[in-house]
Amino acid sequence: MKDENRQLFHMSVKDSWNVKYNQNGYPHVQQGWILPPDRQVEFDPFVLMADDWFKRGTFSDHPHRGFQTVTYVVDGRLEHIDNSGGHSILDAGDVQYMNAGWAARHAEEAVDDDIIHTLQLWLNLPKSLKHTETSYQNVYLEDAPVVPFEGGIIRVYSGEISGVKGPLESIVPITMAEINLSEGATYSHILPGNHNAFIYMLAGEMEVGESKKTLGKTGVATLTFNENEDENIPRKSVLNVKAKTRSKVLIYSGKPIRETVVAHGPFVMNTKKEIRQTFEDYHNGLFGPPAVK
Repeated sequence: MKDENRQLFHMSVKDSWNVKYNQNGYPHVQQGWILPPDRQVEFDPFVLMADDWFKRGTFSDHPHRGFQTVTYVVDGRLEHIDNSGGHSILDAGDVQYMNAGWAARHAEEAVDDDIIHTLQLWLNLPKSLKHTETSYQNVYLEDAPVVPFEGGIIRVYSGEISGVKGPLESIVPITMAEINLSEGATYSHILPGNHNAFIYMLAGEMEVGESKKTLGKTGVATLTFNENEDENIPRKSVLNVKAKTRSKVLIYSGKPIRETVVAHGPFVMNTKKEIRQTFEDYHNGLFGPPAVK
């Protein structure tokens, strides 16, 4: 056990902040940046993450290219429509994955008069995969495996964590998990040693990492990792947390891509020229028909 512990990289809080919200009115009621888009180099392979409350009509038919999205439903009902005929309804705790790839065109709508609350993460694609086929995957709450431990549970959406594998299959592999802790409980979260990771507090208050940084609801923290990890003999990283009150936290991680990122509107490419070409392709109809029922 001591030898194993020496092989672990103990993660700490690199930076932390609380989400600040804009009151937008109808229909995009409120929005805040969990991962602000102007700091994308720090978040690699992640581009941004938005915390949104919205009514129907906010995110109707729109295009994407060059990245992936991971949408977690906090509350309400989210209706997905895409222009290949896909349609589904997601509820609280469900997750939808989209590989925009070459040309996605979809809509994300609140159902009826709901106010939907979602967290949407943008996950970059390397240049070699930006023209892959568009695909969607729903991961329903009941399909994500749950591992109990003393004082809490972990629900695994993506990656191999605590001896189980999450059902979400992203083209660029990531881990995504939800950790629920009772007051005073502790947990050690194991991640690949070469992954860049961050956490977002959904509820409660907890101490995070070796620095024992206290984070409360809407708190975000980026985490230290071994950026020079040997690709051939990667170590594991461990994040130790302790709940000061009953807590719920999301944790995401991914291997940095280390490519130039140019994001503009709904597109994420490597150069401004590629962005201009993408807008031209969309206006020339290459993204296909609108996403409507």
